[in-house]
Amino acid sequence: MPELTVGSEEHKTLFCRQFVDTHHVYAVRDVRWPELDATEVQRLRAMPFWDEAVQSEATAAARVRAMADVEPDALLREAIAMQAYEEERHALLLESLTQRYGITVGAGRPPAPRDAEWAFLRMGYGECFDSFFAFGLFRLSADTGLFPEPLVRVFDGVMDEEARHILFFTNWVAYRRLGLPFERRAWFLVRRGLGLSLQAFGRVRTALHLRSADAGDDFTMQVPEAVGDVTLATLAKTCLDENERRLGGYDARLLRPTLVPHLVRLALRVLPAGRNGRPTA
Repeated sequence: MPELTVGSEEHKTLFCRQFVDTHHVYAVRDVRWPELDATEVQRLRAMPFWDEAVQSEATAAARVRAMADVEPDALLREAIAMQAYEEERHALLLESLTQRYGITVGAGRPPAPRDAEWAFLRMGYGECFDSFFAFGLFRLSADTGLFPEPLVRVFDGVMDEEARHILFFTNWVAYRRLGLPFERRAWFLVRRGLGLSLQAFGRVRTALHLRSADAGDDFTMQVPEAVGDVTLATLAKTCLDENERRLGGYDARLLRPTLVPHLVRLALRVLPAGRNGRPTA
């Protein structure tokens, strides 16, 4: 396979065209939600993350749409606008599901950000963290029946789209950085580092809060109990395997998100795990 120079026009064309060409066409109004029994519906309603999930997707959509609106390059604008459409579709899909099964979520749409690039950077790094763990949790939920099979089939496509989003974002960041003049590149690096650090700090703070509160009602901490005897090592390895699988089908020359997988591999070496995957320390 011919080498690819990161930051080149060839690189831009490859990661944009691969993103656009792998778009899956469907409309939320055409999704037919399955009939679930009372136990399955109650399990869905008991999961505490639906409102946050809807708002998160709506916020992501607003931030990506704002970035598309200010992007001067036609090919990049096409790809970013497509991601915005997919984020909007995710929010609509979740809203449709919650309406179908009687799950209460908040209403309203977030305003457009004032600084599109900064919002896009923060959103992108947040998706890199969240998608990695979502891949593993989704696999465990599917394998153990926590989610009914008909819903697994619907949301498997959403997981694939999230993989495409973080792949596109990772390559966009590299292309954007290398294409800037030196004086602007330094500022972009500062903003990139700050955006990444804020997202990482936010997730560490959440994890510490949940641990000090004996896990509370957070879905990610409930999953190990719901699916059985799942250790931290099992969860981490599942996330790593699913991350590789979801991203493995794309051109090998494209950059992949590496920070979160690297940190998880390090954690596997040093973190002990207790019952149900919770740290013993």
